[in-house]
Amino acid sequence: MDGELGDLLRSRRARIRPEEVGLPSYGRRRVPGLRREEVAQLAGVSVDYYVRLEQGRGPGGPSRTRSGGVSDAVLDAIARVLRLDGAEREYLRAVARPRRQASGGPAGSGVRAGVRLILDGMDRNPAYVLDHRMTVLAWNALADAVLGFDGTGPEERSLPRRTFLDPASRDLYPDWTAIAEQTVAHLRLQAGHHPGDAALGELVGELTRASEDFRRLWADHLVKPCDHGVKRLRHPVVGLLTLPYETLTVPSAPDRTIVAYAPEPGSETAERLALLGSWATSHSA
Repeated sequence: MDGELGDLLRSRRARIRPEEVGLPSYGRRRVPGLRREEVAQLAGVSVDYYVRLEQGRGPGGPSRTRSGGVSDAVLDAIARVLRLDGAEREYLRAVARPRRQASGGPAGSGVRAGVRLILDGMDRNPAYVLDHRMTVLAWNALADAVLGFDGTGPEERSLPRRTFLDPASRDLYPDWTAIAEQTVAHLRLQAGHHPGDAALGELVGELTRASEDFRRLWADHLVKPCDHGVKRLRHPVVGLLTLPYETLTVPSAPDRTIVAYAPEPGSETAERLALLGSWATSHSA
């Protein structure tokens, strides 16, 4: 158990005022939010137990599961007190009971031929495959026309690196701040599920050192999956694209997801994508 659990618990109790949970505030507090003993009281665990959780020393006593992790009952109680949403609860379980796993293979491997055929068959939808580190592993022609993946290496296809280290990303995304927050929130969720992934840890370290924006957002402990939504992109050829997207997990490879952009048929964005597809075809002929 490392500092991720303690950081999460501290950040979440700091955002809850005592009066919100029916406790007296006793005037000005040295630090904002709930005290450790208050969280313990509301969750129905001993103060020592909760303190050990925050300090990363691991709990002792009967609330441990046979495998040595924190019990579901305790995690659910703490999540309730700290008002965690679904993604945050999932992350809490992941960092409280980290799985033993290998560091993972190199980005860019493990996309089956059948998945590539599916991508190529989506000729009206830009689509690509991501790994858990948010590196693009495979893509179709329209995704390349929109985002420019061909001829790039794995580091250049890393969406976190593109977002925070490439100045052009701020021109590409009119809503760059929202994109940056989503990227960090999803990356932290993946880090919780892959605690032994050295390459993922190195990516986080690199971005923390190189980007003040990433460092600030990472410290906020944002946790949220990027499973659907809308992105706006300013393309240099066809202009503004408003792209709803959905993500689909590859059943045979749970750490691989297909991201597909699906603009409304007949919309201005759909027409611009059709134009972009024709332009890309003519320039590749």
